[in-house]
Amino acid sequence: MNIANVLATGGEWLRGEGPHHQIVISSRVRLARNLQQRAFPGWAKKAERTQILEQIKPRIEELTEMQDSFSEQLQDLSALEKQVLVERHLISREHAAKSVGSAVVMNRKQTLSIMINEEDHLRMQSIRSGLQLKAAYKLVDKIDSALESKLEFAFDTRLGYLTACPTNVGTGMRASAMLHLPGLVLSEMINQVIQAVNKIGLAVRGLYGEGTEAMGNLFQISNQTTLGEKEDEIITRLSKVIETIIEKEHDARQMLIQKKSNTLWDQIGRAYGILTFAHAMSSKEALNLLSIIKLGVDLGAFPEDRRLPIDELFIETQPAHLQKSSQQKLTAEERDHLRAQIIRERLRVFPKPDISKLAREAGDGSPPEPKTNE
Repeated sequence: MNIANVLATGGEWLRGEGPHHQIVISSRVRLARNLQQRAFPGWAKKAERTQILEQIKPRIEELTEMQDSFSEQLQDLSALEKQVLVERHLISREHAAKSVGSAVVMNRKQTLSIMINEEDHLRMQSIRSGLQLKAAYKLVDKIDSALESKLEFAFDTRLGYLTACPTNVGTGMRASAMLHLPGLVLSEMINQVIQAVNKIGLAVRGLYGEGTEAMGNLFQISNQTTLGEKEDEIITRLSKVIETIIEKEHDARQMLIQKKSNTLWDQIGRAYGILTFAHAMSSKEALNLLSIIKLGVDLGAFPEDRRLPIDELFIETQPAHLQKSSQQKLTAEERDHLRAQIIRERLRVFPKPDISKLAREAGDGSPPEPKTNE
């Protein structure tokens, strides 16, 4: 499996399926592990990182789950190819900056990705569509156990697994869910929810993790505590919080329909109009407008079978994906024009938004008549 195969398939987690898939885009569980008596990647010299890579990579490739896998050393990938993997959330931005002595191995379904010599010797992650944190943990735990039978991990009986960053010591686990929360954003309740989540020891981050912006109304909710709490306890607690946020998002959407229906109709119609006719569009603008179209699908303004094409555009219109698919180097301006062109072509088969369902839910059989000065 090569990078072309990765580009040709969207990956199982991008199909918009799974429990609560309208709001929960994906669930991800990541485990950090290090080899015993070896320097962490940030301290190890190039020769030692290469030795560690040569020790770990074959063990990963022989796993049953990694048959016909994508396995590459980062020095053999171009900067653009690495950025494609970042945009698919298969490697981190920090890992993309690595070269000699680092590698990535992932399965064909793109539900399992293992980074070698990122901040830790091993960063193993499982990613699933919808709210499936327990299923994601089950898969990555199986991989962890299989590798631990072949490799000696750095472990302290009192502290747990030892990691490069003290905040990961203990379970070494980060569990997170990517949520689409346009209702909370449009109703101006998102800051209140973020503050509440932060108070109970969870983190809220943007589209690509720590320090990134929440474009497209997409937010990552994850645990911050890895020490003194068991893995299943972290998963259960995080799942309950996410279920509460899902309820709040549904409530916010209903409130918008009941009390701010004109605003909602305007947002959906305006997003459809701009995406259908624009000839230049930045990545941020595209994500924000596609988010509103996705909300329109959720609320019945567009047919359900239009959901997958919109979900695919979230990834396909990212900068590296545009450059890779065009097979040429593009300036920012050229990317903006190509992005708009791809979206226009995709929306050509889209029906106009039907807001009759929204109008009925708002307690009115038809959209409100425009006011006149007469």
